[in-house]
Amino acid sequence: MGEHAKTLSVETRQLNAFMCSLINDVKALELMLSADMFETDVQRIGAEQELCLLDDAWRPASLAMAVLEQIEDPHFTTEHSRYNLEINLDPLVFEGDCLSRLEAELEALLARLRVVVAGLGGHVVLAGILPTIRRSDLHIDNLTPLPRYHVLNDILNASRGGPYEFRIMGLDELITRHNTIMFEGCNTSFQVHLQVRPDDFVAQYNWAQAVTAPLLAAATNAPLLLGKRLWHETRIALFQQSIDTRRNYDTLREEMPRVTFGREWMRRSITDLFREDLARYRVLLGTDMEEDAVEMLGRGAVPKLAALRFHNGTVYRWNRACYGITEGKPHLRIENRVLPAGPTIVDEVANAAFWLGMMKGRDEALGDVAGRMSFDDAKANFFKAARYGLETQFRWLDGHMVPADRLILDELLPMAREGLDRAGVRAADRDHYLGIVEARVRTRRTGSIWMLASFADLRKKHARYEACVAITAGIVRRQQEGAPVHTWLPVAVEEAGAWVNRYWCVEQIMTTELFTVRPGDAIYFAANVMNWKRLRYIAVEDSQARLVGLLTYRRLLEYFSTSGTDAARRDTVEHVMVKEPRTVTPETRTVDALLLMREKHIGCLPVVKDERLVGMLTEMNFMSVSEESVRTLLEDTRRRDPGVDLP
Repeated sequence: MGEHAKTLSVETRQLNAFMCSLINDVKALELMLSADMFETDVQRIGAEQELCLLDDAWRPASLAMAVLEQIEDPHFTTEHSRYNLEINLDPLVFEGDCLSRLEAELEALLARLRVVVAGLGGHVVLAGILPTIRRSDLHIDNLTPLPRYHVLNDILNASRGGPYEFRIMGLDELITRHNTIMFEGCNTSFQVHLQVRPDDFVAQYNWAQAVTAPLLAAATNAPLLLGKRLWHETRIALFQQSIDTRRNYDTLREEMPRVTFGREWMRRSITDLFREDLARYRVLLGTDMEEDAVEMLGRGAVPKLAALRFHNGTVYRWNRACYGITEGKPHLRIENRVLPAGPTIVDEVANAAFWLGMMKGRDEALGDVAGRMSFDDAKANFFKAARYGLETQFRWLDGHMVPADRLILDELLPMAREGLDRAGVRAADRDHYLGIVEARVRTRRTGSIWMLASFADLRKKHARYEACVAITAGIVRRQQEGAPVHTWLPVAVEEAGAWVNRYWCVEQIMTTELFTVRPGDAIYFAANVMNWKRLRYIAVEDSQARLVGLLTYRRLLEYFSTSGTDAARRDTVEHVMVKEPRTVTPETRTVDALLLMREKHIGCLPVVKDERLVGMLTEMNFMSVSEESVRTLLEDTRRRDPGVDLP
């Protein structure tokens, strides 16, 4: 959004003028289709790579603007957040060695980027969602400092009329609120474009919708968000909820979210899709338009359809219909937006090859898939694939149920091979990239499965955030080596590097699985909870989840030494709790929290964010830090003096 904008406005007069330009662009598109003006003698592909920038502790680094200033290359551009960038790759004719050329160009651009970022003390990573991203990174100060991003944030916030609500259920649960669109910046993708003939656009678009689910099942790479195990491709749910402008009452009217899979098959023309978007999704902001598209057609010129493209950039279909101009000739494209960034460049190109092959390999005898599958099944398949990846059972053509791996291996990979052959793609490239997808499915080792397995293994001995740091560091190293994800070995905690990478702030070591009591609860109840769960401290919250006190084991001992069990059944927690206990925030440095505990002779610090309890920090949390520090000291000593006798 904003690629063609010189000025942005939310003023009513300009919004109305912009909407008139939109309608005019749709009319011009209809005229162009009727006049057969579109390029049909060549088919091109393209791609966009989104990525994250990291600091030397594997956390998000707000380096985007500094990187762009140094790199001075139009292939690189801003993304939503200061720790994101996008690379726009050159279009390629869909034939011959186009896939290996796509990989080579991306490798070269990323290698150049890594050099610049390294000079700024950082790293580059491809991940659908960065495992180490924290709530503190989602501050509005990290929004890219360009007007279009801030204007869009303000408009979406005003449309929403309240905080964005997130509810994503997986193995863990994410239930939270946020006051800005910054959660959107957690997502990074690898978007693939395919040029399509106008006379085949409807059938091709519908087929793209149908195969999105099995494609995604084979490519998931975003299972972790804020240390929680959610969907195999959490991006799908997160993106929709992160810019959902619907107010609560709007959902009763079945208003569609701006991030959407759609609501029905395309029936007649690409213009129906644009009309639907114009009628269903209000124009968020307007901009000055320099052309009258219909007038330009009248004098034989090719219009840019700038208003249509601008609005199209504010409606986020997972398969987006696109209009463009190459070498003076207009064309139509389908943009696949479902694929995550990573796990490696070769994995991404393999995913692209799979999708492009399926699109080209669609059996003409099939006709329009709308006659063989209900749209509701295609949509349900998509969300199931995002949730469960290769564990999904799909309802496929003619209502047949089929497991994801069997559908991919038995039907869709052979179709993709035939499609790449039809396109004239080099046989070696065809076998190489589709072979990667096949091996990934046979071994059941997508990026998300690798991350979840590594996370489960690390969590046996290490804290949640410590596992996320090690996984992120492991991803970066394996991406630089370049082997596809199905060959990756599990992560070792040592890959996280120095212990400060894992324990720098309170958020990294605090306990988040909390047991709490209320001020009005009986002391007898609180004492039993503490005994059952072997707790030395328990937080006291009010009905609004605000921290109001802290109950300690010492206070209970003092109470029971002077009062009996009968009194404990009558008296309430507020009589014995520590009122207004000292607290820290998740962003507090670990060393500062430790010094505070030593200075004040306290063994527990509740961790509070926006007056709400989010964690607890006790002496036990420092045990892992101390153990790691001693182990590091021993290893350093052995390196300096191999002959030293140490345990």
